[in-house]
Amino acid sequence: MKEFFKMVFATIVGLILFSLIMGIFAMMCMVGMVASGSGVKSVDDNSVMVLKLTGSMEERAESSMLSLFSNEASGIGLDDALAAVKKAKENEDIKGIYIEAGMFSSDSYASLQALRRALADFKKSGKWIIAYGDTYTQGTYYLASVADKVYLNPEGSLDWHGIASQPMFFKDLMAKFGVKMQLSKVGTYKSAPEMFTADQMSDANREQITAYINGIWENVLKDVSASRKISIDSLNAYADNLTMFNDTKALIAKKLIDGVMYTDEVKDVVRKQLKLDADATIPQLGLADMANVKDNGSDGEEIAIYYAVGDIVDGDAQGLTSQGPVIDAQVVCKDIEKLAKDDDVKAVVLRVNSGGGSAYASEQIWHQIEMLKKKKPIVVSMGGMAASGGYYISCGSNWIVSEPTTLTGSIGIFGMFPDASGLLKEKLGVKFDEVKTNKNSTFGTMARPFNEEEMGYLNTYIDRGYKLFRKRVADGRKLSVEDVEKIAQGRVWLGQDALKNKLVDQLGSLDDAVAKAAKLAKLDKYYTANYPGQPDMLDQLFSSVSDSSGSYLDEVMRANLGEFYEPLMLLHDITHQSAIQARIPFLPNIH
Repeated sequence: MKEFFKMVFATIVGLILFSLIMGIFAMMCMVGMVASGSGVKSVDDNSVMVLKLTGSMEERAESSMLSLFSNEASGIGLDDALAAVKKAKENEDIKGIYIEAGMFSSDSYASLQALRRALADFKKSGKWIIAYGDTYTQGTYYLASVADKVYLNPEGSLDWHGIASQPMFFKDLMAKFGVKMQLSKVGTYKSAPEMFTADQMSDANREQITAYINGIWENVLKDVSASRKISIDSLNAYADNLTMFNDTKALIAKKLIDGVMYTDEVKDVVRKQLKLDADATIPQLGLADMANVKDNGSDGEEIAIYYAVGDIVDGDAQGLTSQGPVIDAQVVCKDIEKLAKDDDVKAVVLRVNSGGGSAYASEQIWHQIEMLKKKKPIVVSMGGMAASGGYYISCGSNWIVSEPTTLTGSIGIFGMFPDASGLLKEKLGVKFDEVKTNKNSTFGTMARPFNEEEMGYLNTYIDRGYKLFRKRVADGRKLSVEDVEKIAQGRVWLGQDALKNKLVDQLGSLDDAVAKAAKLAKLDKYYTANYPGQPDMLDQLFSSVSDSSGSYLDEVMRANLGEFYEPLMLLHDITHQSAIQARIPFLPNIH
């Protein structure tokens, strides 16, 4: 028996040692793979950049070490795509861009517009763009329409239907469980709570949504009309008749595409553009390759681009199930303080893509930006959204640059407090009794909803927060409080309308914001550096391992619930978020 235990112990020790050795070996392999992909990429003469439009496009794509072992598309970062197109324009060995369209979505039309503008600028250098797809979604077609030639699979389809917004309402669903929301808000147009407190859009909300989706569509029509030489009236008529059911001959007749062919045939088109033989290999570079192509270097002074993306939260948002980037006020304030103290950083561009969140966290970030502004210029570049809390953290900057279709403004706040007493008492049969020392000792308990006096206190508190927000905007934009009030009340504006209302200073791109920051800092030569940095390899490894089970369950729920996933997770997350919110509708739901 003694020998048996020795053998068992030896086997266990052997297995442990084997596991450790294999783990170290695997780590070395991964380090090698990462290192091998991080060097400078050489570019062959007569090359083409391939832009694959699959998955989703976000402001910044999270680089994942585990994607090294997966063939699945992990999505596109707008920052990576813009950088790649710029490098392709400047590199003499890259002659053109091939867009390969697939099932693709973007976080906003503003992001699509930014990438499309970069592609149009690429063409100005005298280089060409060819687009091909088995199918085109409306978003991919909007991008692809900038190409010199647009081709489609002979049996493919092209979706062109216009733009709609379909907010969801959960008041009646919550009532079935005995839950209702108690609301205090300031702003006629402040519609974010309607998802939980109404069963249809208010007149004011319908007015603002109608205005901004029509504004977005007008931009799309104008851009496609200019590129494809199709009248806006015709494009609207095509949208009314659902082009996705048209055969390809009709699409050619309507000038939406230039021709039909299969994948191998479009390669011949690219070869002809490159003046290559019919059987020649096409030198090509994807987005990952372009990330390692040398740029123009880092001469001059540094301008920091700080990305503020996602919901604005008070802390690390523990307990939130709707995964995604967040603007953690505690982290962001420390980061901005470091940038203020860093003498090597001469100016800061704050890239904002946020619908807002915690009013308290927004105030904290606003304050830190005021401190930064005393030491160096700060310019805001607005992405898909910079509204409510997203505008709060922007309004104090030296200059604001917005995309024409950015959703911004929404100057207003609200407080939303779940009342689950009906669930507890009527549905579950829970009874409450009480003993208290003071009149308001039971304020905010689960046993009952707020009474009229308590709602009065809350309304006064919310109104005070609104007046502070309005004052921040007035001071930052050098407007009177009365003038701000005329464009506030929670109203969401497109960037192009915000310019007319003096909420932004300029329409343009991130590059335009960087150029303005350089001008304010009086820099002749400069380069940019992105903040915050992406997590390193070990952080990614351990976070992926620790979060794997939760992430897997989250993805299963997302796959099964589809479009209902986000709203239902919001119902769960509402209790983990700050009760006082400065944000636009939880789900703009624009498609």
